[in-house]
Amino acid sequence: MVGVSLLHEMLQHNTRWIAERSRPLSKAPQKRVVIFTCMDTRLVEFLEPALGLKRGDAKMIKNAGNTLVDPGGGVVRSLVVAIHALQCEEVFVIGHKDCGMTQLDENALRQTMIARGVPPAAIDALEPSLGEWLGGFHDPLGNVERVVELLRANPLIPGDVPIHGLMFDPGSGIAEVLVAGYADAGRITDVSQTKPNEYR
Repeated sequence: MVGVSLLHEMLQHNTRWIAERSRPLSKAPQKRVVIFTCMDTRLVEFLEPALGLKRGDAKMIKNAGNTLVDPGGGVVRSLVVAIHALQCEEVFVIGHKDCGMTQLDENALRQTMIARGVPPAAIDALEPSLGEWLGGFHDPLGNVERVVELLRANPLIPGDVPIHGLMFDPGSGIAEVLVAGYADAGRITDVSQTKPNEYR
């Protein structure tokens, strides 16, 4: 069975990795930033180096399409912990181009779920609805801007925490600023002059 062999392979690697590990990582991010991005596998070991970040520099929060469908849900809970308990001082919401989630079709996904044994009533009972879950996937740029606005309006996140919105190209590695969290603080006067990958 494929799953069993993969589990065995992963555990064997874990044993070797533990033996070679030199030091534990800190629980707190070294650069005091938290990044909320997509779970796309192309961003693993690529997004952080493209932004000049090493493992342990930033707290990473990921979900499908870096969407915020529940302003009081898991993403916000993780951000609150990162800010208030782990001293993160800035938030980066990073979407990416060519997101596979933009190709998802609500009806096709529904049928796939039902075929795998998910009761239709469970899908119908979703709040927000399945369609609302997928809504942000069709407009990655608009989704980043929307998430930034929702986070800025959230009373659990202090107003002095800069919240930035970026779009990342997993093909070229270029990061572009959509929303500058420093603008209100006067730390950046003209975001249009900020070149890709120069923004920190």
